[in-house]
Amino acid sequence: NETKTWNAKQFLEFIAKWSFFETLPNLTVIFRLFLTICVSVASCERNFSKLKLIKTSLRSTMSNERLSNLSILSIEKERVKNINFTTVSNNFAEAKCRRKNL
Repeated sequence: NETKTWNAKQFLEFIAKWSFFETLPNLTVIFRLFLTICVSVASCERNFSKLKLIKTSLRSTMSNERLSNLSILSIEKERVKNINFTTVSNNFAEAKCRRKNL
C-alpha cells in the first residue's frame, strides 16, 4: 500500500472532479479556511513581532489605519526597497496640479 501525498492544488482538483462542492459543502468551507491559515507558525509570529516593533508604548495613540499601513510597509520591506520614491512623488505632484480652483 503506497501512501500518496497531495498538495493543496491536487486536493482542490480532486474535490472539483468528483463534485464534492455540491455534495459536501462543509468540506469545501473547511478546505477554504485551511488554505487561508498561515503556512507556518513562524510567518505569523514574524508578522506579530513586526507589529510589536511598530506599536511601541510611545505610539499607542496611533490610529488603526495608520498602524495597519505601517505594518504592511514593514512586513513587505523587500517590495518597499524597490519603489522609486522620486517617481511616486512626481506622480503625486502632477495629480495635485490637475485640480482646478473654484
